[in-house]
Amino acid sequence: MSGPRYVCIHGHFYQPPRENPWLEAVERQESAWPAHDWNERVTEECYGPNGAARILDEQGRIVAITNNYARMSFNLGPTLLSWLEEQCPRVYQSVLDADRESMARFGGHGSAIGQVYNHMIMPLASPRDRVTQVRWGLADFERRFGRRPEGMWLAETAVDTASLEVLAEHGVAYTILAPHQCARVRPPNGEWFDVHGQRVDPRRPYRMRLPSGRSIALFFYDGPIARAVAFERLLDDGHRFAERLLGAFDGRAEPQLVHIATDGETYGHHHAYGEMALAAALGRIERTEGVELINYGQMLALHPPTWEAVIVESTSWSCMHGVERWRSDCGCNSGTGWHQAWRKPLREALDWLAGELEPRFEREAGRLLADPWAARDAYVEVVLARTDAAIDALLEEHGIEGLGDEGWRRRALALLEMQRHLMLMYTSCGWFFDEPSGLETIQVLRYAARAVQLAYQLFGIDLEPRFRERLAKAPSNRSEYGDVNGIWRELVRPSQLDLTDVGAHFAIASIFEDVWSRPLRGFDANVIENDIAFTGSSRLAIGRLRVRSRITLDAADYSFAVLHLGDHNLLGGLRDFDHAARHVAMHGALRHAFDRADLTEVVRQIHRHFDQQTFSLRSLFHEDRAAVVERLLEDRTRGVEQTLEQIYEQTAPLMRFLQSVGQVPPPVFRVSAEYTMQARLHRALSAGVDIDLAEVGRLLDEAKEAQVVLDPVALGQALLKSLTAVTEAVVAEPESLVRAETLGDLAVFVSDSPWKMDLALPQELLWRHMRDHFGTWRKGGEAAEALRAVIGGAAVSLRVRPPR
Repeated sequence: MSGPRYVCIHGHFYQPPRENPWLEAVERQESAWPAHDWNERVTEECYGPNGAARILDEQGRIVAITNNYARMSFNLGPTLLSWLEEQCPRVYQSVLDADRESMARFGGHGSAIGQVYNHMIMPLASPRDRVTQVRWGLADFERRFGRRPEGMWLAETAVDTASLEVLAEHGVAYTILAPHQCARVRPPNGEWFDVHGQRVDPRRPYRMRLPSGRSIALFFYDGPIARAVAFERLLDDGHRFAERLLGAFDGRAEPQLVHIATDGETYGHHHAYGEMALAAALGRIERTEGVELINYGQMLALHPPTWEAVIVESTSWSCMHGVERWRSDCGCNSGTGWHQAWRKPLREALDWLAGELEPRFEREAGRLLADPWAARDAYVEVVLARTDAAIDALLEEHGIEGLGDEGWRRRALALLEMQRHLMLMYTSCGWFFDEPSGLETIQVLRYAARAVQLAYQLFGIDLEPRFRERLAKAPSNRSEYGDVNGIWRELVRPSQLDLTDVGAHFAIASIFEDVWSRPLRGFDANVIENDIAFTGSSRLAIGRLRVRSRITLDAADYSFAVLHLGDHNLLGGLRDFDHAARHVAMHGALRHAFDRADLTEVVRQIHRHFDQQTFSLRSLFHEDRAAVVERLLEDRTRGVEQTLEQIYEQTAPLMRFLQSVGQVPPPVFRVSAEYTMQARLHRALSAGVDIDLAEVGRLLDEAKEAQVVLDPVALGQALLKSLTAVTEAVVAEPESLVRAETLGDLAVFVSDSPWKMDLALPQELLWRHMRDHFGTWRKGGEAAEALRAVIGGAAVSLRVRPPR
């Protein structure tokens, strides 16, 4: 008779840090289109769907929606969780809810585990960085999940004994490794035997005894099944996925654990709708007699390891050469045919930078902080909160008493922030891919640039020239850059900011109210004076503002003037506010010229008073510049649209005649027709709860008659937004038959539409709505029955099975 059998699926959900190191915000990434950035895109494809995975019946209808995270083991990187908390609170909450649900499911053991903070390759990290990575990862986890993690994920499962010692020292009970990372094992009271070459039995936990006398549990996942999930399309069929897991048991009497670990993005991002296959597999396993889903924490509690193991030192799951992928041209690549000779000199350059700054940090911070390295470990509380209260608490606990003025506080924060970026620049993704001009390597270089900038401000030393000499030794595969120094010059250096750049941004924003109302995450701006005057289409803003960094508390006062002549024509000036009389003189001269409509003189006065410290619309940061340009284009675009519509109205009868006799209309006729019909349909489909399907139908008939080619992606997205809005209105007003009927009609239209749409969100909303109300409606009168019938009809159209 076989013993207890368990299955555990672990997902390592992670995105590289993507925020601008100066603005502390993720900027638009064009390669992620149509999403704003890769975090957003992968959230739409993976992180969100796994929190609400759809389960289908034999007819392809949704019969249930489940939170995959609650039935698996998972980790989400701290930097990703921080982004989700701010940008996608619904998805973030689904992760927290899943951990609580899993504790109830798995005997008090939550399925979420921690991760070393910014995905640093631990065997290549300095001893101090190893400790801080673990402490920051633990602190981040506790803040979010309200408990200590039992396990911790090592970036790329990169492991050595020293890293395991740090985990064990901090109370981490286990970690997860690949099978080839096990060197030898032994049974209780038995002899050691070699298991190199993935010969370890993954179906039991192991304990590794460490030189310190501590120990840690190790789970070596099933390599062949994990590989089939990640690379062999096992997720094409959720039931086949489940059968593969269930087929890995043998007949032994002792407890068995079949488990795998893959990138969590496999379930939805790398493999479309992989979250549905995962949900189906988890459901199939739950229904299998004699097999239980489990997580690693519960497995350790029920069946502590009796076998011992020893790891292969300095190995990882994604490099067959150990950890060489992150420090040499080892041959591991993505198959593009490019070399990776840049990896070694890049790491050497960063190691040199860290080596230059570590003793300076220790010496200078030692004058301000009782224990600089303990303060660095505690600095995570400031990173997590970014509030004055968190700063006060940190400096009160770690600052040396009697330092006097506020300058020491700013200096201490700058020192700790420099250390943060010296760690972030070692994020593993910077070396993972084939070419250093990719987003991930540029990101680690930007962290290095921020550290170099802070070092200059703190110590008055310019390390950039010597640093770039070392970067020049790292060759790029792209001739336009030549080497990583060229990448630095073209793609990193231009992104650097200081308080003056921030002041210029806010000065321009002062004349665009919608931009001004959007705060920058890392800065505050207080307008002390802002005098805005108008003449014709021109505007002039003159004022004073104070800019303050929320990160380092550095602040500056500026005088500014901005002249906007319409369109993109903008000239501004910014200088330190150093004398009230000087500011008043500038203000008077500019207003005098502007009030006389002498714009040439205004321009001259701006150059006179601000000398070389002038700027243009380009000085707005990318996100807000795009918003301003879009707004400035509205009037121009509206005029072009009106012209094209007039051409279409005047030529439509003739165009239809030409088409009826087989003659091709002139290009300008076709362009005006296609643009006009696309614009009108897009407006009609975007009407949300006010959508008029009769008007949409009329426009579609007109477009068909005119034989215009429509953009199916844009129209499908517009229709999806309206469907979501109507579904949300039904949820908000559950007793409204009018809302329900609108949804019913729209659902029929959507089901007949040729446009491709991802209906996951409206389907989820509708399924939950029916789950909550169908029982009540069955017991109600005629009104309730009418609601049930209409909503049930909408569900059928949207491929959601009504409750029975």
